[in-house]
Amino acid sequence: MPLLYVPLFLITLVYFLYRHFTNKLDYWRKKNIAGPHPIPFFGNLKESALRKLPVGLLYKKFYEDFPEEKIVGIYLMKTPAILIRDLEIAKHVLIKDFDMFADRGIKFGEKDMGANLFHADGDTWRVLRSRFTPLFTSGKLKNMLHLIDERAEKFVEYVDLITKDNTEHEVHSLVQKYTQATIAACAFGLDMDTYGQLADTLKRIDKKIFTVNSSSILDMLYPGILKKMGGSKFPKEVKEFFFDLTKIIISQRQGKPTERNDFMDLILALRQKEIQCRTKNDDNLILDMNDSVISAQSFVFYAAGYETSASTMGFLLYQLALNQDIQDKVIEELDAVLKKYNGDLSLEAISELTYMGKVFDETLRMYPIIDKLKRCAQMDYRVPETDLTIKKGQIVIVPVHGIHFDEKYYPNPEVFDPERFSTENVAKRHSCAYMPFGLGPRHCIGMRFAIVQSRVCLAKLLSRFRVARSSNTKSFCEFSPTRLVLYPEGGIKLNFVRRS
Repeated sequence: MPLLYVPLFLITLVYFLYRHFTNKLDYWRKKNIAGPHPIPFFGNLKESALRKLPVGLLYKKFYEDFPEEKIVGIYLMKTPAILIRDLEIAKHVLIKDFDMFADRGIKFGEKDMGANLFHADGDTWRVLRSRFTPLFTSGKLKNMLHLIDERAEKFVEYVDLITKDNTEHEVHSLVQKYTQATIAACAFGLDMDTYGQLADTLKRIDKKIFTVNSSSILDMLYPGILKKMGGSKFPKEVKEFFFDLTKIIISQRQGKPTERNDFMDLILALRQKEIQCRTKNDDNLILDMNDSVISAQSFVFYAAGYETSASTMGFLLYQLALNQDIQDKVIEELDAVLKKYNGDLSLEAISELTYMGKVFDETLRMYPIIDKLKRCAQMDYRVPETDLTIKKGQIVIVPVHGIHFDEKYYPNPEVFDPERFSTENVAKRHSCAYMPFGLGPRHCIGMRFAIVQSRVCLAKLLSRFRVARSSNTKSFCEFSPTRLVLYPEGGIKLNFVRRS
């Protein structure tokens, strides 16, 4: 007799699951907000959830599908969210009304590295930002320059060695060796040449950090669940690796800064002071700089400086190989600057590589490594010049990739043209039309470091080599749907040709 109830039970279960995953999917229709049609469970993210398309390219598609709309209503799985198309509204969210959108809405346990500068929200973020901003001044960067220069020189020597027998190499994984060594030196004071197993360990850790996992889907289905459950967006191995590494280095330095002037020295100097932040209620918020908090900052500094810079340099070299005339101009400028400064790549010399700067900016326009910005409303917010009120807790998406390919701001966006970033052309564009490092108070704090890190390597490499297409170089670069940042699917193969 009980077996007769099994079909009824299954039907009832399916019905309630269907209602559970569809009960909000008419949210934007009721508000008369245009947007792509959602489907049960996935909302508008089916291609991304099934690892068929990077989520940033999916947002770009939504941006392009509704050219007449200022805002687009989308569904992150079953959760209603806003995608912004209008740059003035984006400016309000990212800059003018920042206090109402200060959080990213990526919540997970602080003990699981959630208290890092990228993911932290609220007062924790404000404390961290105020204390870490002075760590990225020109003076601090100048003190680290010798570490960057030394790693760039060793990298070019390595390229010289491996290209003697074979000129063709996959450029992204090649440049990763440089950024990995640079970040290891600048963040932890580690020399990759003397830590034989460290490079292999970091490579494994890198894959876990930048590969899309199920925690992101779970958080979109049930916002805030990771924090409530004490979960993390990253595997246990990642947390343990950075915690153990940080603890070892702090112990080796006896908890005090040395004379290396690297990131760990700077953060240990901060640890000697009490970190405070004045809240709106005039209460003192104290964030203890314990080993867990320090390891969280070490993690995000490493993650941000390793993969993003490697991808940017890889895409830049790819475009130079495709556009030899642009490469000629980069090399001509580089040779002149190196001659002027007797081969010394000081910060002053790097700042004079203005055409290389335009090439760098155009690369990040075409390949914005962080191709979407995410903010969470801290209170109900009436969107300027619309009838829409964004509800407290709702997610707002700024589709960077879509904006960077909008013909209103960049005619013929598929063409690689560094002159888009001449002083005259930049002045003509909206201030929010270019945002590879974000905008407003939550812009990338390590932007200056990333620029110097990249230019030093590119300058040394292009002073000795040219890059050219090989028989395996693709005319069009596809992107991996399994990575958290923009990443070339299958890699990019180029020839490295010694300059005479």
